[in-house]
Amino acid sequence: MLEGEVPVTAAERARLSAEELSGGWRLACQCSVEGDLVIELRQWDAAILADETPFAFEPRPGAGVAVDVGTTTVVAQLLDLQRGCVLAVRTALNSQGRYGADVMSRVEFALSPDGLGELQRLIRRQIGSLISQLLLAARVPAHDVRDAVLVGNTVMHHLFSGIDVEPLSHFPFDPSRTGIEVFSAGELNWELPSEVLIRFLPCLGGFVGSDILAGLLATRMAESEDLIALIDLGTNGEIVLGNREEILCASTAAGPAFEGARISMGMRASAGAISQVAIKDGRLECHVLGSIEAKGICGSGLVDAVAAGLDLGIISPSGRFADPAHLDEWILRPPVTLTQADVRELQLAKAAIASGFQLLRERWGGADPVRLYLAGAFGNYVNRSSAHRIGLLSYSPEIVQPAGNTALLGAKLALFRSDGEDGSYQDLRRRVEHISLSADPRFQDAFVQELSFPVGPTLASALAGASPGPTGHFVKGDLL
Repeated sequence: MLEGEVPVTAAERARLSAEELSGGWRLACQCSVEGDLVIELRQWDAAILADETPFAFEPRPGAGVAVDVGTTTVVAQLLDLQRGCVLAVRTALNSQGRYGADVMSRVEFALSPDGLGELQRLIRRQIGSLISQLLLAARVPAHDVRDAVLVGNTVMHHLFSGIDVEPLSHFPFDPSRTGIEVFSAGELNWELPSEVLIRFLPCLGGFVGSDILAGLLATRMAESEDLIALIDLGTNGEIVLGNREEILCASTAAGPAFEGARISMGMRASAGAISQVAIKDGRLECHVLGSIEAKGICGSGLVDAVAAGLDLGIISPSGRFADPAHLDEWILRPPVTLTQADVRELQLAKAAIASGFQLLRERWGGADPVRLYLAGAFGNYVNRSSAHRIGLLSYSPEIVQPAGNTALLGAKLALFRSDGEDGSYQDLRRRVEHISLSADPRFQDAFVQELSFPVGPTLASALAGASPGPTGHFVKGDLL
């Protein structure tokens, strides 16, 4: 509401955060209007990815809380530990976002005077509030909660725990502490019995955090006879390749293009974002979230658009606009355009992931995985055929499987950890080798090789009949 008053109902208190209520937000289905109001209708937003995957478990008494502490979003679930079912879910944008959208911006702010304390205060207070909302929504008394497990990347692990992030700000990016961090609800001032333990699971090394450890639990990689892979496509792309014999992991700075950031008209997956682009009868067909006028483009739409541009011959394999009609920008759906700089940003992001994966694969003797799991929101929504077309994923879409929020699923599995396991997962972590790509002398060459987009079948046919000119470049027509 912009003007006027509407009383807050119990249902609204259960479903809206304190910040939303104080900001004037109400549920239209719950309102009884008794006077003049000036209102703003909330636009469509893409749901933050949670998890409802069934899993095997050993029943425990009471309730437990699992939290995925993401750089962009935070997802919390309340579980009945006896039945293994989700009782309530709460999601929110990470309140630290006001100090930077990516982890390195947060690290930079954390190094400023009082920066670390401010970021720690924000995320602890936000998660505590989400837990209070979970209990209210599920009508579960606080004394029923026996355990809480948090997972997140290395920076989120450090910021929540109050660990100095200075080692993560420069080469070789080795964190000073990667182990499990344990707190009591009392010292966090959360509305839970003071003796309840809050465990932030350990990291695997470098920028590979406990969200990827949770992903190993969710995909059961350490139990697999077959070689499988897990990739979390985000600003800090994490890559894991392994089976029950050996597991290799690495992280690579892909940049925020997959999340629509640093793109001229990029935006989150919310109302007005072009989320899908396809070619129909030789023309573009764009899907806009919320069925309203297009305002920008999100990560999945960006990948689709570039894949379509390659197939239409508008974008060359080098990444340059090849069509003279599109020298600087390409209109996707007015007023949304794709610029040359946007294509370059996507090239950098996809090259970082593809080259990192290639180096891990080489360390495995060139073996190919039988399954490749895509974790996280972007991996869940990206078109696998488009990802293959731009060279982001070199494998057939048939072996690539969206895995949903593996971080949250792994956190829930950790609530049911076996006897003798305190959440440190020392045995599993001993089997994981962290590879520092920045220290690998082959990484730069691999990265440069992966910058180009794959040649499509039409161009490949044309090149088959062409001959190289004096400079060594093909000169038939205007192909490159």
